[in-house]
Amino acid sequence: MQGVERSDRELLDARALVGHLVPDGSMFAFLAEHRQDLFADCEFDDLFPSGRGRPSIPASVMASILVLQTLHDYSDRETAEAARCDLRWKVATGLALDHKGFDASTLVYWRRRLAASDRPHRINDAVRELVAATGVVRGRSKRAVDSTILDDAVATQDTITQLVSVIRRVGRQVPGAAEQIAQVCTGHDYSQPGKPVIDWDDPAARQAAVSALVIDADALVNALSGRKLDEHAEQVVALLALIAGQDVEPADGSDGTDGRWRIARKVAPERVISTVDPEARHTRKSPRNTRDGFRAHVSAEPETGIITDEALTAAAGAANSDAAVAETFLAAETEPREWYGDSAYGTGDLRGAIEDAGHAAVIKPGPVQAAIEGGFTIDDFAVDEAAGQVSCPAGHTRPITPKRGVVFGVLCRDCPLRTRCTTAKDGRILHLHSRDALLRRARRDWSGNPELRDNYRAFRPNVERVISQIASHGGRRVKLRYRGTTKNHAWLKHRTAALNLRNLIGRGLTRTADTWTLATT
Repeated sequence: MQGVERSDRELLDARALVGHLVPDGSMFAFLAEHRQDLFADCEFDDLFPSGRGRPSIPASVMASILVLQTLHDYSDRETAEAARCDLRWKVATGLALDHKGFDASTLVYWRRRLAASDRPHRINDAVRELVAATGVVRGRSKRAVDSTILDDAVATQDTITQLVSVIRRVGRQVPGAAEQIAQVCTGHDYSQPGKPVIDWDDPAARQAAVSALVIDADALVNALSGRKLDEHAEQVVALLALIAGQDVEPADGSDGTDGRWRIARKVAPERVISTVDPEARHTRKSPRNTRDGFRAHVSAEPETGIITDEALTAAAGAANSDAAVAETFLAAETEPREWYGDSAYGTGDLRGAIEDAGHAAVIKPGPVQAAIEGGFTIDDFAVDEAAGQVSCPAGHTRPITPKRGVVFGVLCRDCPLRTRCTTAKDGRILHLHSRDALLRRARRDWSGNPELRDNYRAFRPNVERVISQIASHGGRRVKLRYRGTTKNHAWLKHRTAALNLRNLIGRGLTRTADTWTLATT
């Protein structure tokens, strides 16, 4: 049954007795005054459709608690303790001074109810409606985009640990798999957790252990192939196959058919880092900066810092790249915007989508690389799209192939400019993007238009402050507390809702005669 707040106050009402101790203009004071205006109980009725049983905690109270939790980056236990012992939380949520609070599992219960509903992000939606009602971003056409990697909630596992763990998981969760493990897996005792007991300083012993585990994994996958499994079981078996192949390669002198394997001397693209959370990924922000976790993407109005859209995705993969997610932000906008982003957003696909939608791009172009240091870049080649051909700096002309390649081949053999153009034995080859003309124009505009660069420097860096607020609290990096993209995306929605609400409160947000207003815009 959906609980509702009573209009009359309890004898030991925290706000009546100690509300004066809570600073005006704080999140606590605002929620004490307006939580029911912002999070109306009726907006959560569908979470408790039966109308029977013991009444829940009122929705306005729980929504306020979830906002405070993500704002302060508290665990469920810390949140429950704060609601029981912190006077500010009691004032903000309307609890009595002697209220015993609630069990931490109540937060899990509410998140599950929200996740299973038709409107899982209704708390974020309520704050977005509040932003629209204040008009704080009305008439502001700029949007700045950025992303950051957030550490996942699980420990990164090495290949050996992952292989043992996922084989044991298959045995627990796939019907009939335990018997198959006993029959076909002989390289390790999978009834026991942990790594094989070997001399890990001995390279031969390490390779033998890796080979045995990979052979067992392949044998188990083959034994289960062709069986009719439910969706969950199929996913577990697929994870086993993925783990068995992502980090290993044939040993020296092996053709991959003799059962000799070793740990690969490279990192697999989109590498799964843990069998506990298979959606967490390994990625790199730069050649020297590697991270594990998820990627939080944000679109913000740079002059106000109001977050207009957000998404949490896996940390790696083309569909989760900065530019790809920015296209979804672009599609959600209903009015023309100026989009500010660093070179990660300077792809031809995103620029094309921005232009096709009638928006404008203020995006730093990515650098063009020369095949030879100080030599010719792609911009030194003249492209004639109408004629379907490209001319090189030496004046040679070649056609553009159907796949948008340009092969100069033998023309480079005796070319006097070869030493400045290519070291390839078969001559210079170009690969043109379908939006090559747009990319070239963007690079020309960037180098020849000081006003464009000035606007970029004035507005784009502001989104980095927003990213810092999302990714840090109290001087430390935030670490995600949940497993999987869906749950962490819900966390990000609550986090951005809390930050937007704090931003508005700082601007003097108040409610008069059912109208939300700001003291400053």
